[in-house]
Amino acid sequence: MTKPTSSFSKEGIEALETGQIAAAENAYVKSSGYNPLIRKIDLHIVPSAMLIYLLCFLDRSNIGNAKVLNEDTGDSLVQSINLVGNQYVISLMVFLIAYTIFETPSNYMLKKLRPNRWIAIIMFVWGMLCMCMAAVKSYGALTALRFLVGVSEAGLFPGFVYFLTFWYRPDERSFRVALILASATLAGAFGGVIAYGVGKINGHHGLKGWQWLFIIEGAPSIFASILTWFFFPSFPERASWLTPEEKAEVARRLHGVASSGKEKVTWEDTKKTLLDYRLYLHYIAYICISVPFSSLSLFSPTIVSGLNYNGLRAQLFTVPPYACAFVTTVVVAFTADHYNERSLHSMGGLIVGGICFVIQACLADDAFKARYAMLCIGAMGSFACIPPLLGWLSSNLFSTGSIGLAVAMNVSFGGPGQIIGVWIYKASEAPGYVTGHSVNAAFLFFGAILVLILRFMYVRRNKSIPDGQRKWVL
Repeated sequence: MTKPTSSFSKEGIEALETGQIAAAENAYVKSSGYNPLIRKIDLHIVPSAMLIYLLCFLDRSNIGNAKVLNEDTGDSLVQSINLVGNQYVISLMVFLIAYTIFETPSNYMLKKLRPNRWIAIIMFVWGMLCMCMAAVKSYGALTALRFLVGVSEAGLFPGFVYFLTFWYRPDERSFRVALILASATLAGAFGGVIAYGVGKINGHHGLKGWQWLFIIEGAPSIFASILTWFFFPSFPERASWLTPEEKAEVARRLHGVASSGKEKVTWEDTKKTLLDYRLYLHYIAYICISVPFSSLSLFSPTIVSGLNYNGLRAQLFTVPPYACAFVTTVVVAFTADHYNERSLHSMGGLIVGGICFVIQACLADDAFKARYAMLCIGAMGSFACIPPLLGWLSSNLFSTGSIGLAVAMNVSFGGPGQIIGVWIYKASEAPGYVTGHSVNAAFLFFGAILVLILRFMYVRRNKSIPDGQRKWVL
């Protein structure tokens, strides 16, 4: 990640005043030392955003833990409400359908209502819905609630990616996106530990373990939503914790390379974004990474239970893959920002993940330790490629309208990929899950090819851009 100085250099300010954005960027990037202003912004935004997304991911993925929690005593979610056939998978799919439909309009609401207010509202709603899932008695009730959870959670991740464009330069975003996304891997790890502990109180006060799980993991979101409304930042110009001089410096350093809270979304921006064919290559690449992201998030306990770890042990053994993915995601995003190089970082993660899934598909059913090791490494590659890919997209967009729409559309396009992910791990194929591993590998390899095509496209375009003008980020 580029390390800026505490104030914009003289050359950088002069370049901005004359409209020479590329020269300003170069002057800024060549500065040395860490900017106290960025540190101050980071402390107000990043930890809070990580916690919010962690709570979101806990409430989204806890159904995977509930599916197998206390199944050895006949008290799992599936056994308690008598889910049969594909009913469990359909309850996962309706969440993703809602998630896909409501992501793009949610970014509009974030800009309209301010980030702190909109995020607080959807947090409160999904927390309440998660707790209500403890009361479900039938497949219909479960499916309806999962759909509504999808509606409420849809705006958070694309909203955060869009929100960061109001505060950070393009070469600073991937690392922050990675920290937020990495909290999802922490949620996966914590979810396994929490489920293990909750499984011990199965039957207390007449509630089964999975019911306690939904209550315990939904309540913090409700409490945190109140704090978010009052304390989470909105736009730089509204930040009471920034001095007038700091607000002016934020405006100077972001001029021409970031979104603005005051800038209006125009039809011309919208039309250009919708008709830009290169963006659809980004969107399709995101579909490719969404398949393993979804399948691992929702089926890790199931996959692990197929590796000869059963009951509550299956919950605990979901922790290491997510812990490994957390470290890798942060490191890869840091180096992507440091070298301002996203495409090769994303492609590397896609290829590593694809190779690991191929190996898992080819290993013998009783090669439990080898398959578990490949699961850990595959999770590392599958998660680590996402932040650089998102940062790459937002770095090559140049207006508030295009960034908000393109980021939301990009994440929305991931919806079909996530829907595919919920169908590929078939119970009849346990413990090898050949179809699931093979499909994940195929999508990851295809995603790597698309990233390579995009890189060649941007390299070719850059050759026709004169020195001193802003070029496409690779």
